[in-house]
Amino acid sequence: MNAVPYWRLSGFYFFYFAFVGAMSPFWGLYLQSLAFNAFQIGVLMSLLQVMRIFAPNIWGHIADRTGRRTAIVQAAAIGSVLVFAGVFVGDSFWWLFAVMAALSFFWSASLPLVEAMTLSHLGERTIDYSRIRLWGSVGFILMVVGLGYAFDQVSIRWLPWAVLAVMLGIVAFARVIPEAEILPHASDNIPVWEVLKRPEVASLLAACMLMAVTHGPYYTFYSIYLVDHGYDKSTVGWLWALGVICEIGIFLMIPRIFARVTPRQLILASFALAVLRFLLIAWGVESAWLVWGAQTLHAFTFGTYHAAAVALIHQHFRGRHQARGQALYTSLSYGVGGTIGGLASGLTWDTLGSAWTFTLAAVSAGLAWAVYALWGNTKSVPAAGKL
Repeated sequence: MNAVPYWRLSGFYFFYFAFVGAMSPFWGLYLQSLAFNAFQIGVLMSLLQVMRIFAPNIWGHIADRTGRRTAIVQAAAIGSVLVFAGVFVGDSFWWLFAVMAALSFFWSASLPLVEAMTLSHLGERTIDYSRIRLWGSVGFILMVVGLGYAFDQVSIRWLPWAVLAVMLGIVAFARVIPEAEILPHASDNIPVWEVLKRPEVASLLAACMLMAVTHGPYYTFYSIYLVDHGYDKSTVGWLWALGVICEIGIFLMIPRIFARVTPRQLILASFALAVLRFLLIAWGVESAWLVWGAQTLHAFTFGTYHAAAVALIHQHFRGRHQARGQALYTSLSYGVGGTIGGLASGLTWDTLGSAWTFTLAAVSAGLAWAVYALWGNTKSVPAAGKL
């Protein structure tokens, strides 16, 4: 990987997912400390996803037209910091609604473009993607464990300052990521819509959207759920960290796994294990062993799932469509799916209860498996080792 800017890309992933490590486990608890109810928390948390429906496609379209992906990443990073500063100005529902919506618009621009640049830098060695991406997992772990212990000692109201520090790290690494050459491809003249209409592509994106719906209550209410059942915040932090530690292990093993298992087989197994994981979360919360065991499945419900999904998207969208393809994956799965999952969990949390909310998440994962099992089989996607 001598020609690849390994540490500059890894540093960006480190701070980007350290931000996620602060927001996903703890922002809901921060909002709860401001006396918002479950529906309001669900709405505000979903805003981190809702702008991902539109923003990545807007930024991706500009990037594909101009070829200046690095400049867009840098502008988005600076815009994110400026917007986030609004949380220090007010804490009313509608003020935070506006701040989080604007934050998501800028923040969601970066990752699809950096994913596309990383894969462009790697060229034919895309199986090495996981060795760069795992540093994002390291950043997540350090943030979630550190904050977990910190918030057992200090008020959760210090969270925005921790988030701001991490965002400045994102800005710093966005400035040093080099632009990657966009190589011409035979599919450059094919409209993106023609790619999207292929059954294997449409079913993949639909299944990824359902997988994001599955994780909606996890990213919105999992920490609240654990605290409500007697787990302290440091334990909550370690539970989040355990999942990501297992994820790192999978990222390190992905090249060997891809040599034996196709991306399609891998992603189907991930959907199936997501069903099991969320049923364990729903009905096993009183057993610490089941809770810790369920977290180890994050290795598959995110680790293998994400590695396989990114590889398949990269295969389907080549040449000048790379940034747009990663943007579509982000917007349709994490954007549409994450928004639906977050809002739905906010509605069902107080009406059906926490256990049934996580059970419905398991049902969504089952639907993802069915959709891709029925329509995702294609010989046009080679084994990952050839990607």
